[in-house]
Amino acid sequence: MPLLLFALLVIALIDVITRRDDQVNHLPKFGWVLLIVLLPVIGSILWFTIGREWGSRREPMSFGDPRRWATDAAAQPSAPPVPHSTEAQLAALEREIEIAALEEEIRRRKASTQPLDDAPGGHRS
Repeated sequence: MPLLLFALLVIALIDVITRRDDQVNHLPKFGWVLLIVLLPVIGSILWFTIGREWGSRREPMSFGDPRRWATDAAAQPSAPPVPHSTEAQLAALEREIEIAALEEEIRRRKASTQPLDDAPGGHRS
């Protein structure tokens, strides 16, 4: 029995320490560590029931990974994948050019459909 309680304590501590700050609820990580160390059974049960975020873990990362300490790692946009071959780079560039041309066409069409007068109600004098 004491071995099970010790295992529960160790697993809970490892889980608290390896979680990012945005995956911890109700207390800061340091508070959860203190609670688990001071009250191992109650602290561990509380951690697994209300303290941790139960969503899927995004990506495993080491303890020293700088992304772990980012204030909002979920909100940081990831960089688009970089094409590796010359052909892929040319295709991506052609898509960008096509999108820019389409956006310019939309702006041009919107500008050409604007009303000719600024009179209220849209009536011409």
